[in-house]
Amino acid sequence: MSDEMQLRRSTGARLLAIALLAAFAAACSGPAATAAPAGPTVVNVTLGEWSVAPSVTTAKAGKVTFNASNAGPADAHELVIVKTDLGLLDLPTGADGKVDEEGAGLDMIGEIEEFAVGATGTVTFDLAAGNYLLICNIVDAEGDAHYGKGMSAKFTVN
Repeated sequence: MSDEMQLRRSTGARLLAIALLAAFAAACSGPAATAAPAGPTVVNVTLGEWSVAPSVTTAKAGKVTFNASNAGPADAHELVIVKTDLGLLDLPTGADGKVDEEGAGLDMIGEIEEFAVGATGTVTFDLAAGNYLLICNIVDAEGDAHYGKGMSAKFTVN
């Protein structure tokens, strides 16, 4: 084989290799590589006498899932989510110490209703940017208003 033919064959092989590498790179970075839609932000919340402890205190606007667990040791609890610019312990309450969930300055988002020690509950809301409070709004048989005992936590959505 002549030197000229060998040079053409070698150049052709190089061009083919370059074309294949370019096609591979394009396939890896093209439209197929777009990100899948993100799922909800997950916030684990531990409730106990007398605290509300979220795993994170901020989330992006959109779907937020709250997984609540009752660590007790003795009382049932609930998780209520309210949107408000009021302070941590400034929510309107009745004579029994229970928060008026329809009171001035509050936008009731929803709740996981009362559940026993050792139990869990889950709820998902589509939250807009703003300030929120996570509270337990139970008044138990002994007359203890859980919110008044300190069962509240700030939560911010950006």
